[in-house]
Amino acid sequence: MKMERVYFVGAGPGDPELITIKGRKLLDQADVVIYAGSLVNPEIIRGIKAEIFDSSVMTLEEIIDTMTRGIAMGKMVVRLHTGDTSFYSAISEQIERLCASGIEYS
Repeated sequence: MKMERVYFVGAGPGDPELITIKGRKLLDQADVVIYAGSLVNPEIIRGIKAEIFDSSVMTLEEIIDTMTRGIAMGKMVVRLHTGDTSFYSAISEQIERLCASGIEYS
């Protein structure tokens, strides 16, 4: 199944046992995960099969390029942010760029 969207997942307060069930399922199914390595507890991504990118060493353009390349290749892409994604302001910049490229998100 081709995934035509980027999934934004919040890592919660940092304890790997407190991530939502849906967030855990998306991480387990993902082909590509981009996460804020300087902020997200590495235990949250331990053992996932996805190709992992640490956004703390990437520019916004590199993050968007990684997302769009993954989508173009038919991969399931998850953007993992610290905390609750509804309160994370950098997401709006990413969403604007994805929308401009015709890529959906959830």
